[in-house]
Amino acid sequence: MTHKAFIYDQHLENQDWLKRLDFYKEDLIILRERLAEVTSKNNHADFLKSVEHFQNQFIIQRNHIDELAHQIKANENTLVAEIEDNPVAVDHRKVESHDAEADFMGFFEKNFAELRAEFNAFLAKWM
Repeated sequence: MTHKAFIYDQHLENQDWLKRLDFYKEDLIILRERLAEVTSKNNHADFLKSVEHFQNQFIIQRNHIDELAHQIKANENTLVAEIEDNPVAVDHRKVESHDAEADFMGFFEKNFAELRAEFNAFLAKWM
């Protein structure tokens, strides 16, 4: 069952999510740099398997960020179209909530936190 949300509230949530996704993009850059740094100092076989694992995970997370950002921007476009179609009482109207994006964002953030913790444990082992 879907529920309704105020247009402005949904817009604010979209803006918050986009800012958080920008943070995660920056965090991925830092994680990749740390991986490159530790890789330059170690070439053990088990280590290199883990390096490949983290490289793949960073690519996957970046793809998730891009996909989420696209969905959020599409939702923003829907909100803009709704306002342009009927600009009367915009601050009192509701639209169908973006539950799928909210679920995906929660899923993404949980997985990203787990990946970051796993990566930090890996660094602690090999540094």
